[in-house]
Amino acid sequence: MLIRDCMKQNVFSIPDTATIREAASIFAENHIGLLPVVNEDGHLIGVVGLREILKLELPDFFDLLPELDFVHDFGAVETTRPIAEQLDHPIITLMRPATTVTETDGLLKALSLMLKHQLNDLPVISNNGRLVGIVSRVDLGTAILATWKNIGNEIA
Repeated sequence: MLIRDCMKQNVFSIPDTATIREAASIFAENHIGLLPVVNEDGHLIGVVGLREILKLELPDFFDLLPELDFVHDFGAVETTRPIAEQLDHPIITLMRPATTVTETDGLLKALSLMLKHQLNDLPVISNNGRLVGIVSRVDLGTAILATWKNIGNEIA
């Protein structure tokens, strides 16, 4: 089975000219975890995850804390939000390089990349680099597990 057989083809993406505010709106409205960033030709140039967007909400001291189990809440900081100027920065300031698969790659290649890099979603590109889909760990897992139905039931 190939990636194109189990990927989602209806993919939300954002142009490289968009702002963080626009990306946040797409995440919130569509309940997604990964947002591919594309250039004007539809070629994938990077990704922004929900994780990167949500880190804007955390106080600056977050990265200094080695352990968080003792923190019940962040007190007055709980109600702060990023400043408007920060939300109007280009999305490419939060973008990271994308780990991708092509639509003709096998499922185990995609699964191994996801596990190795601790990813939940992978953008799927065509041979010429255009974004054509997205595949999630759930998409891959269910496609792989579906092939297990007949294991041991083969006629010898």
